[in-house]
Amino acid sequence: MSRAFVNEDQAAAQADQPVERRVSEQPNYVTAQGLAQLQQRVAELNALRTELQAQGEQADKQRLADSERDLRYFSARLQSAQVVPRASATDKVQIGSRVTYIDEQNRQHQVQLVGEDQADAAHGLINWGSPLGRALLGAAPGDEVLWRRPAGDQSIEIVAITPEV
Repeated sequence: MSRAFVNEDQAAAQADQPVERRVSEQPNYVTAQGLAQLQQRVAELNALRTELQAQGEQADKQRLADSERDLRYFSARLQSAQVVPRASATDKVQIGSRVTYIDEQNRQHQVQLVGEDQADAAHGLINWGSPLGRALLGAAPGDEVLWRRPAGDQSIEIVAITPEV
């Protein structure tokens, strides 16, 4: 359809509706720190929404729509959060454990298994439900596990498990 036949008001209204964030179907297991981060994010989004609504007609409509979408998402995540007990074992990987492993190139890595919303691979925080997280979960020091990756499977060896700090 040619742009000449699009109602300008309709197009503007649609632009204000952000795409909803997809909520994962995996259980929402979180560490205590992950729960605190979710609570903080919901509080920040509530404050932002209140601030934008107070601006009335001068408010940035797109920013308001985006913050309301994010508030719906993080509120749902907070409501479904299941806090796991603090990882204290050193003989078995749990959510919250810090894990040191060696890859096939004999390089050592350290990661911590966390909930989905807390995950940040650049900082070594790995979603427990990711391929690496699933490979590590339940393993013990000395175990070799298979990490099923899109780039190809890799065998990794668990070197150490450190309790959650």
